[in-house]
Amino acid sequence: MNASKRVLVLGAGLVTRPMVSYLLEQPDIRLTVATRTVDKAQRMIAGHARGKAVALDVADEAALDAIVAEHDLIVSLLPYIHHVKVAKLCLAHRRHLVTTSYVSAEMRELDGAAREAGVLLLNEIGLDPGIDHMSAMRIINGVAARGGQVTGFISNCGGLPAPEANTNPWGYKFSWSPRGVVLAGRNAARYLWEGDLRQVPGPDLFGDMHHLTVEGLGQLEVYPNRDSLGYREIYGLHQARTLFRGTFRYPGHCATWKALADCGWLDLNALPVEGMSYGKLFCTLVGCEGRKPKEAVARFLDVAPRAEPLRRFEWLGLFSDEPIPGPAEQSPLDVLAERLLLKLPYASGERDMIVLQHRVTAEHPGGETEKIVSSLIDFGQPGGDSAMSRTVSLPAAIAVRRILDGTIRETGVLVPVLPAVYDPVLDELATLGIAFEETVSR
Repeated sequence: MNASKRVLVLGAGLVTRPMVSYLLEQPDIRLTVATRTVDKAQRMIAGHARGKAVALDVADEAALDAIVAEHDLIVSLLPYIHHVKVAKLCLAHRRHLVTTSYVSAEMRELDGAAREAGVLLLNEIGLDPGIDHMSAMRIINGVAARGGQVTGFISNCGGLPAPEANTNPWGYKFSWSPRGVVLAGRNAARYLWEGDLRQVPGPDLFGDMHHLTVEGLGQLEVYPNRDSLGYREIYGLHQARTLFRGTFRYPGHCATWKALADCGWLDLNALPVEGMSYGKLFCTLVGCEGRKPKEAVARFLDVAPRAEPLRRFEWLGLFSDEPIPGPAEQSPLDVLAERLLLKLPYASGERDMIVLQHRVTAEHPGGETEKIVSSLIDFGQPGGDSAMSRTVSLPAAIAVRRILDGTIRETGVLVPVLPAVYDPVLDELATLGIAFEETVSR
């Protein structure tokens, strides 16, 4: 880059800070962070000479249009529902766009217009999706370059408390609103396992669990993550007999969340909860018939009162007489999400952890079988950035720099599955300590 490039980051949520820090370190970038709550952006900019914070309501389309026009590249870290609106403004002003979110059908429809305008709309360049795509394609293309063919692809990812911070019965903690995590527990899933197509309805998601041992962490639980079959086309895995993407959790998670789902805690229908206790709501969900909530739930689930899920429910206060705070009408899912946020926070100085692992089986001419295990374990910095925020925002930040300096020259609506995109990003992530360890056996 010769002249300074102007980058606009929309949103100043919990994953934004590592990106802002990275971009402010680049001498040829002038950075604007625009958000509704401007003091958040000001704290991130911290008076840096090449950065500024701006108050912006994205519902104000004239203001959004004007600020997009003033910059060379836009990063949208807004909720995904706003991305297409931002993308259309980027096309109108011929500005590149980077997001960490999945490509929606509406976004995909902009591909032709983006190519015609010479604009790159790069999506899915965070952690999951993002680093998972890039690292997977590097392995898959490496197998192809050696004349092999991938016959099995298993990829699992999870954000968890670091082992020393795993201090509550739930084996989980939240840095921000759990609603998205709780909602994900309603998703149906499908995948391919040794040639068998398996379809999992949302209510059965947590019943489809297996264990996997990760070196350095021990045994973790895995459950399926949405529709794995879409990756047959994205990754070119047309010959794979196993194609599975899953989510890592600490042991006991799936039994607990299956029990929550079975009891109706993931229901989105609003109920009148004003003046109601958590225990009373539980009775409303399962029918207590004169029994105490814990006894009624044990009977409903057909488990012993000392079963692990019930111990976790009790610790969370779901059997208690404590009144439910908030609006007079709430869904069970929203009541649960707020309770989780209250009871499962990270304490000051505690570290989070992300775990991403690919297990790839390949066959080579002559019948040789190759097994590749590629693992990334990254920890948050005590008192600093979380592993989740680093691994979501740094891939996007690196892509921003590489688009502006001409290293990444593609156009259209893309995800980072091309070597021209993933090679520079993965290589620089490794210099920042976000690197995979790989073992190969034949």
